[in-house]
Amino acid sequence: MNRITQDMKYRHSLIRFALKYGVSKASRKYNKARSYIYFWLSRYDGSIESLACKSKRPHSHPNQHTPAEIKLIKDMRRRNPSLGLVEFWCRLVDRGYNRHIVSLYRVLRRLNLVKKPLKKPYIPKPYTQMTYPGEKVQIDVKFVPKACCPNLLPGECYYQYTAIDEFSRLRFIMGFKEHSSYSSSVFLEAAVAFFAKQGIQIRCVQTDNGIEFTNRFTNCKNDKPTLFQITAARLGIIHKTIRPFTPRHNGKVERSHREDQKRFYNTHTFYSFADYQNQLKKYLTRSNKIPMRPLNYNSPLSYLALHRVQLV
Repeated sequence: MNRITQDMKYRHSLIRFALKYGVSKASRKYNKARSYIYFWLSRYDGSIESLACKSKRPHSHPNQHTPAEIKLIKDMRRRNPSLGLVEFWCRLVDRGYNRHIVSLYRVLRRLNLVKKPLKKPYIPKPYTQMTYPGEKVQIDVKFVPKACCPNLLPGECYYQYTAIDEFSRLRFIMGFKEHSSYSSSVFLEAAVAFFAKQGIQIRCVQTDNGIEFTNRFTNCKNDKPTLFQITAARLGIIHKTIRPFTPRHNGKVERSHREDQKRFYNTHTFYSFADYQNQLKKYLTRSNKIPMRPLNYNSPLSYLALHRVQLV
């Protein structure tokens, strides 16, 4: 027994007292019936593990399968290993089997006679570290919590677009009122201009499969590029999409959104869209100066400057 519970320790104390002073005194001290103490005395072998509660599951059932039925099932399954459950049950019924098909399935599963479908396990590809700034930039959208915006009109929402460089963790964020391919296109051009000021040329952008980035999973126009993809192609940027329903592949931008929620949205209130944009610009300057452990406790800006010095 690997786990010793408080009840086992209590019983152990009770049994030791009963062995030393007698069952009657132990009954009065611990307020337990003598039959209870005698029951655990009969189980006690000197170790605390022997005082654990055993399973109360019954060993048999009045309606359980008989040995003859079990033998019939095993023999039929051995001769018909690939037969489906319904057809297998019908053949058993023809031979006098009168149990429900659900009972048959339980017995087959207990006897390990049910074939499980072979599913090839998914083995993720090893992560490739970026070697220079701008090699890959992750882009995603965060829905601004409505609790931060008390003056929102019905149906109105704010959205934060985020681009983060995988190498230096340098970020660019921008607020929008709509969640569309047009907003994504405008944000991409603004992000290219922002990173260019830092001497970074974006080679590749990575996004999820949202309709603001790609028509890959839309019912129609799945072969038609979005405005975001057209803008990326015009700027000479490669667009990559992650595996569907796998946000961890865009983990850096997802983690940055979690930090934004903790550092910014949980403590700020926006009374208009202009106010939101002004506060977001100030927060962008602050976030790029926060030290990060993956960067050896440098901020994105200082890490980028250190990288330039090393190149020189």
